[in-house]
Amino acid sequence: MRRILSRALWVTGLVYLTGCAAVATVQRSLLYYPQPASGTSLGTTERLPTQDADVLVSVRAHSGDPAVIYFGGNAESVDSQLPALVKAFPDRAIYALNYRGFSGSSGKPSEEALQADALVLFDRVFSIHPDIIVIGRSLGSGIAIRVGAKRPVTKLVLVTPYYSIEELAELHFPFLPVPLLLLDKYESWRYAPQITEPTLILVAEHDGVVPRSSTDELLVLFHPGVTSTVVIAGSDHGSITDKESYVAALAAFGAAPS
Repeated sequence: MRRILSRALWVTGLVYLTGCAAVATVQRSLLYYPQPASGTSLGTTERLPTQDADVLVSVRAHSGDPAVIYFGGNAESVDSQLPALVKAFPDRAIYALNYRGFSGSSGKPSEEALQADALVLFDRVFSIHPDIIVIGRSLGSGIAIRVGAKRPVTKLVLVTPYYSIEELAELHFPFLPVPLLLLDKYESWRYAPQITEPTLILVAEHDGVVPRSSTDELLVLFHPGVTSTVVIAGSDHGSITDKESYVAALAAFGAAPS
């Protein structure tokens, strides 16, 4: 009996370790779901100068100081968001980053590569438009909050933000040693205390991907008075940007004094 039990434990351990190794190998394909361009006619495409990839930016040009930079979700064609963004910010230029591997951009996505591209994009846009609202949705909220901590952002918008991707992975894969396996952790909690610009938090009422508890954990790390929160009624994680109340919240925040 002892031999049988020992053998069963050995086999179970081997299967578990094999499973962990498999997840570790494919984890970025689980986190990033590259999408083709949606084909919207509202904008044009520009190239972002980087040394190791051909990164594309979807742009709705507009003259003047004000602009918006948008960082999307992990399975999103960002040019599909241009209609809502143009409606919310008709007097601002719009720049939406197509992550590496997404919508015609070359290269492979990773946290550090995307964060580096985001800073390059901000610096380029800032040289033309010194009044920038940075928006990050879902995965992109982790990129946006880091840009907000490192660059002179006018305002910041975080749509369905999380405490960290590591925390979400532990929630969805409780049987795995996530801290040991995860390459891209997107630690939004690390940057929240550094944010000083007005920040709007948009929450989906029925979010099955980012629990409200994760957003609330992040919220308490901001300095008092920095954030305001709007819950988009009737929305879930995927549909929040389809709601008129989402566009209205963006418009009102953009129009409010800094």
